[in-house]
Amino acid sequence: MTAVTTQTSSEVADPKILLLIAKELGVGVHQVSAAVSLLDDGATVPFIARYRKEATGNLDDTQLRALEDRLLYLRELEARRTTILASIAEQGKLTDALRTSIEAATTKQAVEDLYLPFKPKRRTRAMVAREAGLEPLADSLLADPMLHPEQEALKYIRVMPAAEGVEAINVPDAKTALEGARDILTERFAETADLLASACARGCGTRGS
Repeated sequence: MTAVTTQTSSEVADPKILLLIAKELGVGVHQVSAAVSLLDDGATVPFIARYRKEATGNLDDTQLRALEDRLLYLRELEARRTTILASIAEQGKLTDALRTSIEAATTKQAVEDLYLPFKPKRRTRAMVAREAGLEPLADSLLADPMLHPEQEALKYIRVMPAAEGVEAINVPDAKTALEGARDILTERFAETADLLASACARGCGTRGS
């Protein structure tokens, strides 16, 4: 595996990472710190295992490879955690409770799960339809199948040019309004299916066992 060489000295000395790796490997923090320093200087695991035993307190090849893997993972986790905290803070949505949860997360997946509700989404057709005010149409048609779609859609015809800080709204006819409502519902159903699949992947396999 390629030695870890892209971290700064402050990251090398991160006590949280050093302590966690030492605990996982059942070795001393000073041993981990020495190995990390050597890795960051460009030394390979075989070299350290063979020629730097006195520095690492006789960490063997297996321990050093596990150390290197965890070091890379934990550094990536910390970098992602920092990015996510900054992103949510920029949105003005970073509460003390959310910060605590993100800082306590111990895996990349846990951090991403916490970030998911705040993750900026790409601009979709459904988003454009919502901005055009078509979500109430989608809700109405979904709630009452007896409504006449074309007649209901006539209520949502709007055409407005773009202005400073405001996107243009272009719903010139009932057909366009209905297409927008369909886009909203399609995205909604897809997101619901994704959530159900995710929940099932985590919990369904344990049922009946």
